[in-house]
Parts: sequence; structure tokens; C-alpha cells
Amino acid sequence: MANRTEGDINLSDRRIEWQKKNISDSTYRILEEDSKYFIHQALSTPCLDCVESVDGIYLYTKDKRKIMDFHGNSVHQLGYNHPYLINALKTQLENLSFSPRRYTNQTAINLAKKLSELNGGNKRVLFTPSGTASIGVALKMVRYAKKKFKTISLWDSFHGAGLDSISVGGEAHFREGIGPLLPGTEHIMPYNSYRCPFGNCDDCGFKCLDYLEYICRCEGDIGAVIMEPIRCTDVQIPPKEYYRKLRDICDRYDVALIFDEIPTAFGRTGKMFAYQNYDIEPDILVIGKGLGGSLYPLSAVIANEKYNVCSEISLGHYTHEKSPLGTAIGLSLIEYIENNNILDRVSEIEKFMTSRVYEMRDKFECIGDIRCVGALIAIEIVKDRASKEKDIDLAEKILYNCLENGLSFKVSQGNVLTLAPPLIISDEELSESMNIVENAIYESIQK
Repeated sequence: MANRTEGDINLSDRRIEWQKKNISDSTYRILEEDSKYFIHQALSTPCLDCVESVDGIYLYTKDKRKIMDFHGNSVHQLGYNHPYLINALKTQLENLSFSPRRYTNQTAINLAKKLSELNGGNKRVLFTPSGTASIGVALKMVRYAKKKFKTISLWDSFHGAGLDSISVGGEAHFREGIGPLLPGTEHIMPYNSYRCPFGNCDDCGFKCLDYLEYICRCEGDIGAVIMEPIRCTDVQIPPKEYYRKLRDICDRYDVALIFDEIPTAFGRTGKMFAYQNYDIEPDILVIGKGLGGSLYPLSAVIANEKYNVCSEISLGHYTHEKSPLGTAIGLSLIEYIENNNILDRVSEIEKFMTSRVYEMRDKFECIGDIRCVGALIAIEIVKDRASKEKDIDLAEKILYNCLENGLSFKVSQGNVLTLAPPLIISDEELSESMNIVENAIYESIQK
């Protein structure tokens, strides 16, 4: 059995059984063609099903199945085919579709200005076509500006699939068998507090940060610490004091604090940016995924003014660096969130999901820890609440039961059900989704 960390497994007997029951011969042929022509890789192949169209919160498969998408690769803050974003894309397409090197365009400038303002002003922005590319830009920016070439990141973290990104990421699926990675990268702390060797964040006095400070003090050449302020995949939510202490350490030892918000920016956690839950600011913020509104691949690096010292080198120099199409979508996404009280709606979603899942926990002993922030919730499926031993088999049963009944989500760490609904979901749809989860847990236990 493949190593279960970042996501659900694509090669299990249960998946094969689900496909036999739920997909047609014609869809099988499409999946076989996909397998024939695409390079195989963990997590992406073999494919589960074939999507024919998307709209709102739904995926529609080749076999006409309608599925709520609570995964969305984190691009679906406003769902799919949102008319406000589509209109912005069409308008931009009719006027300016591409901006080549040596030239700028007003749309890209407007989005850069807006991102600077949303992050307190006096910020510099660089756009790239992917989150992975933006992580690389952030790392290069720190190295060049500080002339300190070591980076600290977290165990089991994920920052993208490029060679530099997997060097600061800790996911085995991306690192195994690749050989030497970027020098000067160290993984020193876990995301998951109750599996931390120093103890639980609530009662250990943040010994992990004492260790981090020890490294910064003794080595003297740490350039950056990089992490997701709230980890998206299995929803790890450090307390505020954790980040106050971390910010203080970075300031005292001249270490850049890089926050990776590629999956969590633009309202997912109840704030426009996840770090705003913590009353601190990073030196460099990396965003992506949702910035393109599920319509265009767009990412950005947002840095403090003092990092604007790289004019002698090409940090990114990407072909679509100032894409009029991508930046038009990004602007319209932010406008819609601001003008339609989406952040207030996220607060309502959080209250509803939290209430329902805790009700489920009272009914089912298999539900362990529950972690919720905004429209992002993790439900740990365990054999024993006291020991918190993972029940990977039961989590997989629940996943495929939900898929059969019209709900898709991510499974992280083998046993964590991670639910991330689009922020435009209706009350009726949200209630239906929670009913599907509850029924799936009940039915999976019975089998």
C-alpha cells in the first residue's frame, strides 16, 4: 500500500470497487486513455472519474453525476464559472489578452496596487503563473537581499512541486528518490501539535520555538523561516502566542518570515488573508490558487519594501508575469468578496459546520479532533479518542460513501477528512453536505 500522507490513495481495492459501481464503460475508456498519454505520478494517477463540466459548487461527471466540490484544489472560493469573474475575463479578453516583456498594463498594476493596500501598503508585488514559482521567487529574494542562504521549514509541510519548493517542503511523495535537494534547507518542527516531540502547544510553553531560536542564535546565517500560517491540508491552527513569539524571534535574528497562503488566502479562514487572524505580518507573503478564480493560473509574491533590492537579477521573468487576463480575474475576485460581504458569510459557514460536526462527535466515537477556522474544517477519524490512533480504513470508507452520494473532499494524513466548501455555498447546500457526511460515517461504521 502506498504511503498515505498528503491525500487519499488512488490504488486501493475500495477505489476499484467504487469505480465498478459508479462509472460507465465509456468513462472507463476515457480513464484508460488518460493513463496511456499522461505521465504517471502519485496523487494524480490513476484518475477517479471524468469531469465534463463545472458550475457553482458542483462538478458534473461524464456519467451525469452531480457532486459538491469541497476540495477544489483550493481555487474555488467563489465556486466555478462565477458570472462576475467570467464577465471580467470576457471584457479583458476583448481588449488586451497578453502583455509581452518590456511592457506593462493597467490591469496588472491595479491588482498589484490592490494587493499592496490589502496588506497594509508600502508592499512590492511580483506575479507568477504558479504557487511553486512564487515560492522560488520568495526564496531567491531572501537569499539575494540578506546574503544568508539557509531556510527553516516544517516537517510534513507542502510548498509546491518544484525542486526548490520540495526542498523546503516535507511531503514524502514529492521528495523520495529525487536525490540531492536545495542546500541549506532544514525541517525542524511539526505542524501537528499533539504529535510534536515537545508536547502540545497548549501546555508545552512553545519548546519548539525555543529550539528554533537556539538554531537561529547558534548558526547565525538563517535567512528565512517559511510556513503556512494555517495549514490547509489537515487544518493545523496554532495559537496566537505561537506567532507572536515566532515574529519576535525572526526580528531579533534578522530572519525573514515567509508565509505561504497559496491555498488559504481570500477568505477561506474568515479573513482576507489567514495571517490576519494572528495580529502579525510576514515579511513576504505568497498567494495563489484562488487568486485566479478557478479560471486562470495566477500567483503572487507580496514583499516588504526592504526586499526590493534585486533589480540586478531576474527573480521571475515569467512569460505571463503581468497577464491582463489573470490579473483581471484577480481584481474581480477581490471586488466581489469585498462588495458582497463574503467574509461575513464565512463566519456563518464556520458556525454551522462546527455545530454540526460536534453534534456528530457526540454520536460517533470514531471522530477524534475537530479543527475549524472559517470555511475549512478537519475531522480526524480515529480508532480510539484517547490514543488518537488513526483509522485509515474507516476514513477511506467514509470518503467513497460521500463520493457516491454527491460530495467530494480531501483526505489528509490518511485519516483526516478536510472539508473546504466554496464560500458562496447556500444554507441548503451546506446542510445537505453535512447530512451526507453524517450518513456516510453511520453507514461506514455499520459495514
